[in-house]
Amino acid sequence: MGNLLKVLACAELEHGPIVFLDFEHAQPTEAETAVWNQVSAVLEEAHGILAELQSYNGAGQEIREAIQNPGDLALQEKAWNAVCPLVAKLKRFYEFSLRLENALRSLLEALTSPPYAPMQHLEREQALAKQFAEILHFTLSFDELKMTNPAIQNDFSYYRRTISRNRLNNQQLEAENEVNNEMANRMSLFYAEATPMLKTLSNATTKFVSEVLNKMSSVTSSGLNLTTCLCCREYRCRFTNTDTMLFCMRVMVGVIILYDHVHPVGAFAKTSKIDMKGCIKVLKEQPSNSVEGLLNALRYTTRHLNDDSTSKQIRALLQ
Repeated sequence: MGNLLKVLACAELEHGPIVFLDFEHAQPTEAETAVWNQVSAVLEEAHGILAELQSYNGAGQEIREAIQNPGDLALQEKAWNAVCPLVAKLKRFYEFSLRLENALRSLLEALTSPPYAPMQHLEREQALAKQFAEILHFTLSFDELKMTNPAIQNDFSYYRRTISRNRLNNQQLEAENEVNNEMANRMSLFYAEATPMLKTLSNATTKFVSEVLNKMSSVTSSGLNLTTCLCCREYRCRFTNTDTMLFCMRVMVGVIILYDHVHPVGAFAKTSKIDMKGCIKVLKEQPSNSVEGLLNALRYTTRHLNDDSTSKQIRALLQ
């Protein structure tokens, strides 16, 4: 990144210190190394996943020709041969989401473990905090690309329809072993979500908090506070690098959504420690083509936006 992500402020401590995270130079300490190595391996793969998704063109033409000419076996085979490698790619994306989920859990455990408070974790374990932000950045980037690419759903739907008609030759049976019916069902649920990666992380965070709650409520509170602490106060920063600003905004939105999923009253209530009005305003100050996906994520993937506790002003800002 060209500039530092200068400020990740803990909104809970309204008059407290601002945490400075040196995201350019943060290196794992000895205590962080094991978790950092595990998460780093996942993040290295993330770059390739985004590149593959960005270049995903789909098999729309082949599928249309096959549907328009159901009796032409050559066109049916051509469409099938075009779709199968794409479905294998979609399977890799789905399986990566499971590895990302495990990486997130490792980070949550490391960054909320006693005896340290959330602010102490941020100060002591900046390399892990940076990885947490990078996971959120990847998640929002993936989901933005997915939402703007209808070919993903079209290709997978065609694949499932073809399988269900039992019109399988030996080549098709071999392909089904790659993505069998059970796997296809799980993938279908994943890609049915508007923001599948974010949904995966939200569920993982909720599960983590729920499990911790049964063991030690103070650790759960620490986890929620950490989420608030990682809320990016973009409007306090002065960036000139567009990529860095977009990184900040994706992290900010990702944290808000996670917080909204795991906190009992969510991020939009008047009692929330997150300055939602300020966060939304800074998004709307940016060119609409760069942040519309992030605004949609707040509109459609949060849990508490439409609660009675959400002010009319915040709802109006998101309209």
